[in-house]
Amino acid sequence: MKKHDKMKLEIESKSINEGFARAAVAAFAARLDPSLEELGDIKTAVSEAVTNCIVHAYPDSIGLVQINCRVFEDYIEIKIRDYGRGIADIARAREPMYTTGGSDRSGMGFTVMESFMDELRVRSREGIGTTVTMQKRIKPRK
Repeated sequence: MKKHDKMKLEIESKSINEGFARAAVAAFAARLDPSLEELGDIKTAVSEAVTNCIVHAYPDSIGLVQINCRVFEDYIEIKIRDYGRGIADIARAREPMYTTGGSDRSGMGFTVMESFMDELRVRSREGIGTTVTMQKRIKPRK
């Protein structure tokens, strides 16, 4: 597919920045004319991914979260990257209800992202960080 445009955003891993990241990606995705449901799906997935960075990548410190988006003719690709502690076992982390964040966390972050996006890939190295890549197809409106 022919690439139309891209955007890069860097934020600190503070909970106050989660809403900003969500809104910025939604505004960027709007150029594809998504339905309200598709836009809601994107916002929810971004919220979960950024929250994972805040809670799990940097549990005791503030770090950098990078968000890179590319729009193509009929889909958006969103990469959310941190330079935090990494994930020891990605397959286990993607299991519903599994969390390393304590009893106040649901363990549903990756499950939610996967259910709202068409594709989800997770790459991680302990001590180096994690990159979550998500794609969402946008259906043409008639």
